[in-house]
Amino acid sequence: MLTSLFTGISGMNANGTALSVIGDNIANMNTIGFKASRVTFGDVLSQTLTSGTNNSQVGRGVLMSGVSPIFTQGSFESTGNALDMALDGDGFFIVKDSSGTFYTRAGQFTLDKDGYLVNPDGLRVQGYQYTATGQLTGVIDDINVSALTSSTGPTENVIISANVDSRVTPIPTGFDINDIENTSHFSTAVTVYDSLGNSRIITLYFTKVAEDAVSGNTWEWNAVVDASDSASGNTEVQANGTLQFDNTGALTSVTSTTGTVSGTSTTETFDFGGGAAADQVITITYDNFTQYASESATIFQSQDGFPAGTLKSLSVSQDGVISGIFTNGQIKPVAQLAIAKFMAPTQLTKFGRNLYAESYDSGHAIVGTPNRAGIGRVMSNSLELSNVDLAREFVNMISAQRGFQANSRVITTTDFLLQELVNLVR
Repeated sequence: MLTSLFTGISGMNANGTALSVIGDNIANMNTIGFKASRVTFGDVLSQTLTSGTNNSQVGRGVLMSGVSPIFTQGSFESTGNALDMALDGDGFFIVKDSSGTFYTRAGQFTLDKDGYLVNPDGLRVQGYQYTATGQLTGVIDDINVSALTSSTGPTENVIISANVDSRVTPIPTGFDINDIENTSHFSTAVTVYDSLGNSRIITLYFTKVAEDAVSGNTWEWNAVVDASDSASGNTEVQANGTLQFDNTGALTSVTSTTGTVSGTSTTETFDFGGGAAADQVITITYDNFTQYASESATIFQSQDGFPAGTLKSLSVSQDGVISGIFTNGQIKPVAQLAIAKFMAPTQLTKFGRNLYAESYDSGHAIVGTPNRAGIGRVMSNSLELSNVDLAREFVNMISAQRGFQANSRVITTTDFLLQELVNLVR
């Protein structure tokens, strides 16, 4: 009979522990990346009663087998911060400090004063590093954007689409830089960048020099650099040639007296001032250039150069690539998030603050990049909410409460029977 007292105590202890776990789950229902836990129980069998040839086994109560987290996917909450990240699938973000390496599902990341990507507790997020030339390496290290800049990109290609008016009167003597107004029919200015990132203006002047009903019309083109931009300090023609049109207004050939020609493209060299590299090579392409009886106009114009830029913002792709967006419009990759996966994530050791650590039973971390090997994709501007099911927790709480109450009743009932047994001697 006395064993029922200890059986009841074991039941009260087990259900009390269950209430503690349930309380922890409910307390963390709004904790980002939190994973609810559950208690598993096992019965205690330690007494065998023998009656004749029959052996009867009597349990001695309940024991707690363990408390394990439930790693089901939580819902996503959209935020306006690109550094808020959630993992859609298995895997953990890797964070590190001087005490070691930890793993987390909570992606509330920010930049600290030194430019490192950190979690709210200052642990640095780990990722595969990119080289200065944009090549991904296999080196996993802290993600830092403090020294991130965008260097200059000197202009190498210019594309111009335009129409020149076929109705203008030819100027057989051609273009004269000392009398631009009277010796050109149309002009368009192109902004290019030198080797130092300075913006320079090249003005292209077009002059109709000959017309022929059979062979078509000939236009002279001249690329002029103003005194403020040229290396010589004088306004000068640094490239020139001709454009030949047929009698339907289509461009048939391009020539150059200063560079080389390939199709409708001419490759020229320009000398800009201010200490920029000499003989900057720029290819000018006359794309969809026409000569129709309509006003001369530039239809399209583009160039591929850009000045130096400073970091304006960061973006994160679903592959976990963190890229810097610069004031000059360039996008440069910084790092790719390293994501860890475990064969037995329920056996990870909890360290609080949404952190887990590798254990013997969890196995070693399998580290890779997002969207591969079942690791899952990264959702930027999002946070993973707690996976606590409040309705289920309340039901479990009622069940644990009743279990505790029923086991306490076993003790009081046993006490009553013992009292009756003692009273037999009176």
